[in-house]
Amino acid sequence: MTTESATGWRHAWAVYTRPTVLRMLLLGFSAGIPYMLVFSTLTAWLRDEGVSRTAIGFFAWIGITYSIKVFWSPVVDRVRLPLLTRAFGQRRGWMLLAQIGIMAGLAGMALTDPTMQLTQVALLAVLVAFSAATQDITIDAFRIESDSNEFQAALAGTYVLGYRMALLATGAGALYIADFATWTLAYLCMSALVLVGVFAVLISPEPTSLERLDIEQDPLVIGYRERSRLRGRFQDVGAWLTGAVVAPLVDFFRRNGWMALAVLALIGLFKVSDISMAAMANPLYLDLGFSLSEIATVTNVFGIAMTITGGLLGGVLVARYGLMPMLLASAIIVAVTNLLFAWLATIGAELWALFMTIGADNLANGLSATVFIAWLSALVSRRYTATQYALFSSFMTLPGKLLGGPSGWIVDNAGYVFFFLYASALGIPAILLILWLMSRRYDATTS
Repeated sequence: MTTESATGWRHAWAVYTRPTVLRMLLLGFSAGIPYMLVFSTLTAWLRDEGVSRTAIGFFAWIGITYSIKVFWSPVVDRVRLPLLTRAFGQRRGWMLLAQIGIMAGLAGMALTDPTMQLTQVALLAVLVAFSAATQDITIDAFRIESDSNEFQAALAGTYVLGYRMALLATGAGALYIADFATWTLAYLCMSALVLVGVFAVLISPEPTSLERLDIEQDPLVIGYRERSRLRGRFQDVGAWLTGAVVAPLVDFFRRNGWMALAVLALIGLFKVSDISMAAMANPLYLDLGFSLSEIATVTNVFGIAMTITGGLLGGVLVARYGLMPMLLASAIIVAVTNLLFAWLATIGAELWALFMTIGADNLANGLSATVFIAWLSALVSRRYTATQYALFSSFMTLPGKLLGGPSGWIVDNAGYVFFFLYASALGIPAILLILWLMSRRYDATTS
């Protein structure tokens, strides 16, 4: 390795020493607490209690809550909470409110019997997902406003590290507790973990964004007030909607032109392969004959370690090679590694095969998550941080969640091998679209 190359790699790794980057460890942990508990861990609980795979598959639709958060993101972005905003600021106040909802929902799930009250479990899971999506809106805005675009990949890498540590606690931790005690105790303990997120909010300073406009200063709002024939409260409502909802969308399409449609399509397609197959991963392990403890050890302990490695590696590789080349590499790797689940279905309950599948898949997921978050962050205007990022992340998850709904039905009728081959093929359109954007020399950081 040449001296120049070694210096380049040292500079790339040095971004992880920035205070803003290190702070994202705690906030990433806070964001990761609810995820497994309404998706992967929940499907394991339901299957362990004898709930049908078809019913479990439709629980994937709870994730649509994450996908439609764009509809209330303007409220989170602009509305001040009476007490919390004054005490903690716009971002941290909304984080605390969301964490209260997460804690209450998880405690309610813990005290509900899914064999007798499946609908109630679903409703409480929706509460958790809604609160978690709200927390994500404000943490994403906090992250983007904390530092410049140059360091967003490193911020994303540390965020992924904290997020995956939370998945370890809420995945492996919950499975271990359930295996040796009860699911009720497992979910009560997970509810208590939300206090870590509360602590993270209390010790994190509120970010300032010099580019963030007051609604009344937005050019579109000024123009609206000049042209509007409404008066009084009606004009004020129209001005708020113009500044909070219309202006962020107009800004995005104005900066990107007709390319905005291709960008939104890629956002929707990039995670389709992974999200659509996620609901059937734990049922596959259980149906193959793996125990809950084996699943926890491999998919969570070992798997989380591989995801963390991939996440940190993604931040370094983006700093070294740039966003678009790494975005393409990530899309290819994710689609290819999903084929391993089809192979695992043919091998059976072989622990070495599970290690191989989970290791490759989680390494790919960690790397792709960091790269994709950095790319999304570069698309955002800091005038409308929360609303625009919520729009992007909503598009990111909605197609996969919709396609994931009938996943259990596909497995019941065609088998696991066909399903995972199908899920892997869903990644091809994203690869082709990235190649097309690269051929057009599209660069998110200059749009």
